[in-house]
Amino acid sequence: MKKTLLVAVFALIGATALAQSGSGFGIKAGLSYNKNGDLISSVGDGGQDIVEGAKGKAGYHFGFWGKLDFPKIYLRPELVYSKTKSSYDVDGDTQDYDISKLDMPVLLGYKLIGPLHIFAGPAFQYTLNNDLGDLEVEDVKNDFTVGLNAGVGVNLGNIGLDVRYERGFSKNEAEFISDNVADLSGRVDSRPSQVIFALSLKL
Repeated sequence: MKKTLLVAVFALIGATALAQSGSGFGIKAGLSYNKNGDLISSVGDGGQDIVEGAKGKAGYHFGFWGKLDFPKIYLRPELVYSKTKSSYDVDGDTQDYDISKLDMPVLLGYKLIGPLHIFAGPAFQYTLNNDLGDLEVEDVKNDFTVGLNAGVGVNLGNIGLDVRYERGFSKNEAEFISDNVADLSGRVDSRPSQVIFALSLKL
């Protein structure tokens, strides 16, 4: 009985992995926990610069993916719209820093066993918009930046689940100024550092 059950389990794992084999494309969506880089602010001509770290907040994403499948590895490019949010303490007030962007990760994956796989690759990012609470914020210094995605996933039939970490390679700052506080200005680093949870569907 135990031997029969064991054979059935391995057969199920094999069938699940086979269902995900082959090239294809699909859609994906998910949630993230994000925080950006430092905020540097100054008040008045003689004010001292204050470096503030971000507090993480939830964000979301949705988009499309394609897959070129090989025996042990695969190549998976994605095109994703992402909305991230982090929080800063600016002169005693909490200001949320919202960023919307297009991400294009190009992932190289390795199949470990059954439906389990790992992946990593560069993520090419284009910033669409950035807002810092009620402060006036200029566009980021570089619209195009590059980051890194790395994570682990599992495929269950046509459904995939993965968790990954994304990190921007270089600082990408935007300057801001306050309308409410005299001579309050500074710059904020839009570089992301986030954990991303995603659900994907193969079409």
